[in-house]
Amino acid sequence: MNEKALKSLEYDKVKESLLDYAVSYAGKRHVEQMKPIASPKLLRRMLDETDEAKGLLETGVSVPIPSLEGIEHILSLLGTGYVFSEKDFSHILQFLTSCGQLMKYMSAKASVAPHVSTYAASMYPLLKMKAEIEQCIRHMQVIDTASKELLKVRKRIVVFEERLKAKLDSLMSKYRSIMQENVISTRNGRYVLPIKKEYRKQVAGMVLDESASGQTVYMEPTEASAFQFELNALRAEEEREVTKVLIQLSALVDDFAHELQVNVDTVATYDFLFAKAKYALAIGGSNVQVNEEGKISLRNARHPLLKTKMVPLHFEIGYRYRSLIITGPNTGGKTLTLKTVGLLTAMVQSGLLVPVQAGSMFALFDNIAVDIGDGQSIEHALSTFSAHIHNVIDILKITDRSTLVLIDEMASGTDPGEGVGLSIAILEELHRRKATTIATTHFNEIKNFAAAADGFENARMEFDADTLQPLYRLRIGEAGQSYAFSIALKLGLPTAIIERSRELTGGQGTSPSSTDTKNESFVMSDQALGEEGGTIKSFSKDEDKVTADVTVDTGITTDSPYSQKSAGTVAQPETSREGKRDRPFALGDCVYIAYLDKIGIVYRAEDSKGNIGVIIQKQKCTIHKKRLELRVESQQLYPANYDFDIVFDTKENRKKRKLMNRKYVEGLSIDILPEDQ
Repeated sequence: MNEKALKSLEYDKVKESLLDYAVSYAGKRHVEQMKPIASPKLLRRMLDETDEAKGLLETGVSVPIPSLEGIEHILSLLGTGYVFSEKDFSHILQFLTSCGQLMKYMSAKASVAPHVSTYAASMYPLLKMKAEIEQCIRHMQVIDTASKELLKVRKRIVVFEERLKAKLDSLMSKYRSIMQENVISTRNGRYVLPIKKEYRKQVAGMVLDESASGQTVYMEPTEASAFQFELNALRAEEEREVTKVLIQLSALVDDFAHELQVNVDTVATYDFLFAKAKYALAIGGSNVQVNEEGKISLRNARHPLLKTKMVPLHFEIGYRYRSLIITGPNTGGKTLTLKTVGLLTAMVQSGLLVPVQAGSMFALFDNIAVDIGDGQSIEHALSTFSAHIHNVIDILKITDRSTLVLIDEMASGTDPGEGVGLSIAILEELHRRKATTIATTHFNEIKNFAAAADGFENARMEFDADTLQPLYRLRIGEAGQSYAFSIALKLGLPTAIIERSRELTGGQGTSPSSTDTKNESFVMSDQALGEEGGTIKSFSKDEDKVTADVTVDTGITTDSPYSQKSAGTVAQPETSREGKRDRPFALGDCVYIAYLDKIGIVYRAEDSKGNIGVIIQKQKCTIHKKRLELRVESQQLYPANYDFDIVFDTKENRKKRKLMNRKYVEGLSIDILPEDQ
C-alpha cells in the first residue's frame, strides 16, 4: 500500500490513537507495523475477531493482558549464557503468573468468543519453571532455602553480625565521651564510630572517612576488625552461592526459550487485538462486509478523528458507476468525504472496526492512490498544478482495477480550459483501467462530462444558500455548484457586480470557468441536416435566421469519444439541462451531446425508456435524454408545418416515398440507416 497516500489520509494519526490502547511493548510493535492488506479471508477473520473482542469488553470484564515488563530484555539475552538477576526472575515470575490468568480467562470465554479464545490454547503454562523460580526468588531476592550451602553461610553471617554488634556496643560505651554522636555508622560496608577529630589518637584503629566539616572522623576500631574481616569473607561466600542459584535458574529459562517466545507472541497478539477492540469502542466502530468487486456502500459513516462532530455520510460506488464526481462549495465537506472513504477503507483493510452502520460494505483494494491538498513546495519549486500533475503521474503508475483513486479539486492551479480538458482525459484513463475513482471539482464541464459518460455519476454536498452554512450531506445523482454568487452577496459585495457576474456566466450562478454564456451562438452542421458539404450554419438565439457560414472539418480526429473541440467549433451556448425543461424534446430540436462534444438534431421522439433518436453528422444515434442539452427549439429553426423528412431522410428515399404514395412499384424499397446504440 502506498505510504504517501496513507499519510495524506492521516492513517498515521489512527495508529497513534491505537497505540494508547496497547499495554505491552510487543502489542505496540504490532500497531506500529500495522498496514492495510487485501486478503479477503484473512481480513474476514481479523474483523470478526476484533468484533468478538469488542463484545467481551462490552460485558465490563477486564481482560488480564500481561504487561511484558522486563521481558523484552530477557528474550534478547536467552541462549547467550547471560546470568539473569533477581529482578529479571521476578519479571519472569510475574509474566508466567499473568499468562496463567489469561489462559484461565480465555478458557472460560470459549463459548462466547470462540475465535479469540483459541489463541490461548497455544500458550504454555510452564509450571515447572514457575515453581523453581518461586522456590528461589521472593521480593526480588534469592531466599535462604534456595540451596543448602546458601542457608548455612547465611546462618553463620547472622552469628558473626550479632558478635560484631555486641563488640561495637561495648566500644560505644568505652568511647562515648569522645564520640560526636552515639550512633554506629558504616563506610564501604564496614562498621565505624564517629569520633571527634581532636580525640582520634585515643582510639586504636583505622580512619575510613571524615565529615565535610572535618570535625568528625569515622574510625574502625582494631578490636572490631577481626569480626569485620570474618563477616566480609562470609558475605563473599554468600554472593558466590547466590550466583550459583541464579546460574541454575538462568539455564532453566534457556531450556524453555521457545515456550517463552510463543507465550510472548500470543500475549502480543491479544494486546493488539484488544487494543483494536478498545479503539472500536472509543470511535463507535462496527463490523462490516467486504468484497473484491469494487462495491462500497456506507451508511452513517464518520471520520474516526472527528467522531460525533461529523454529519453522518451516506456513500455508494461500484454498483451502477465506478467513478463519482463530487461538487459543492468550499468548506462544504468534499475533501472530508474523500478522506473519510479513503481512511475508512484503509482501516478496514487493517482489520479495524470503523464508525459506520453495522453491515456497511467495503471494497478491498491493492492500492489507494491519493491527490489531496495543493502540494505547493517552495523547496522543490512546485506550483499547485505541477504538484497535481506529479501526483497524477504517480497514480497512473500503479492504477488498475484494484485501485481506489481519490483526487481533490481537479483542474485547479492552471488555465481552466486546459485544466478541464486534461482532467477529463485523466478521468477517462482511470475509467478505462477500471479503477474506482472519487474526485472533487468546481467546474461545470467536468460535471457535464460525468452526467453524460457511462460509468460516471455526479454528487453534491448540500448547502444552505440562505444561511451560507454547508450542510455536509452528500447527495448522489445530482451535480452541485459553488454558490459563489450567493456567498458574495451575503457577505456584502455590491449587487451590480453580482448581476454583471451572472451575465458573464450565463446567469447560472456557477463557477466562472463554466462555458455557459447568455447570448452565444448555436452551431449546426449541414451534414446533421442530411445535406452534403462541410459548412456550419451559426444560428443566433435572438434571431430566427442564419447569420454566418464557416467551413470546418466535421470529422472526429481522436480515438476518444470525449475528444476536445475541433478548432472550428464555436463556444457552447447557454445550457438548458434536461431536468430544467418544461417540455419533452421535440422533433427538430437542436441538442448538444456533451460526452461526444457534438451538436445533433432530434429525429425520433422519446420512447418509454427515455431514449431519443438524434442525427449527428449523418449518423442516426439513440441517446438517453439525460445526456442531451437543448440548444435551439425546433420552432426557431424551422417554419410551421415543416416537412422533417427533408432533414431526416435522404433525397433518394424521399423520391421513393413520394412514388410509393402514388402507386405500388414492385421491387421498390427504402433503405434505413443503421443507428449507433
